[in-house]
Amino acid sequence: MGGSQYDDEWVLPSADITLVLVGKLGYGKSATGNSILGREAFVSEYSHSGVTNTCQLGSTTLMDGRTINVIDTPGLFDMSIASDDAGKEIVKCMNMAKDGIHAVLMVFSGTSRFSREDASTIETIKVFFGEKIVDHMVLVFTYGDLVGESKLKNMLNDAPEYLQNVVELCQNRVVVFDNRTKDRRLQAQQLDKLLYVVDSVCANNGGKPFTDQMFTRIKEVHDREKEVHTLGYSDEQISELKEEIHRTRDEQLAQITSMVEEKLNRTVEKLQQQLMEEQNARLEAEKVAHEAMRKSEAQIQELKERLEKARLENEEFRRMAQSSKCAIL
Repeated sequence: MGGSQYDDEWVLPSADITLVLVGKLGYGKSATGNSILGREAFVSEYSHSGVTNTCQLGSTTLMDGRTINVIDTPGLFDMSIASDDAGKEIVKCMNMAKDGIHAVLMVFSGTSRFSREDASTIETIKVFFGEKIVDHMVLVFTYGDLVGESKLKNMLNDAPEYLQNVVELCQNRVVVFDNRTKDRRLQAQQLDKLLYVVDSVCANNGGKPFTDQMFTRIKEVHDREKEVHTLGYSDEQISELKEEIHRTRDEQLAQITSMVEEKLNRTVEKLQQQLMEEQNARLEAEKVAHEAMRKSEAQIQELKERLEKARLENEEFRRMAQSSKCAIL
């Protein structure tokens, strides 16, 4: 398997909970993953070294005995990387989460203005994976040490319509996270809140993680690999079979990557078309409003001129009346 771009380090054992972190550089995504795992598993923006540029995963066991896998991604859906690189990373993420994703944690900075680009990231994921992915989304706002729950709540109440739409879309699944705190009690409390929301997501989806056709194809590749160890082959036969399976796996994952890249390009084209249509509609609305305003201003000016003319005629009439009165006298 030397030289394969789909190496075995991609895969962790099946977990009770699989979380995927999505967010732009600087929003505290990797730091949030470290807070969840309780250790420095991912290089975060607080570090002096480079930040995440490829999908990584970490695993831990919760107090209740459940295993949780956390997958950190390099800003896959903010369209800041080329589609071929993005396609490979998306497949890598799905390969790590081959049994499905229980929750997608959309990480945003609580101290930065939530932009239309942030909203479009969610829209891109929704278009790419389908509407059902929204049922697995949780909004995580970082820098809780600077924002706090009450302040964030007020910010959301006064937020632009597109942010309120996102919150509504995710059914108010919003969590505040402080990744800087060293307070063990606070660390435990915020993790409990997050896991409570994740558990509610799981319950609402019948305990089933999100999967789609691409996940199914990846899982089939891994299931065939598992079969080798359960059919009673010798070690030599298993070695030969695994080599063939690995070769086939690489070919199939390469095919899936091509499918993902094509789908990603279609997604981007569709969103760009929607954006263009929205911009054209907005420009047309502004044109109509401008025309209406221009007509309104013209009508107001005409009314002013008529009033001025009437005033002048009235003054002229008064002068004429005054002159007539003086002549009579």
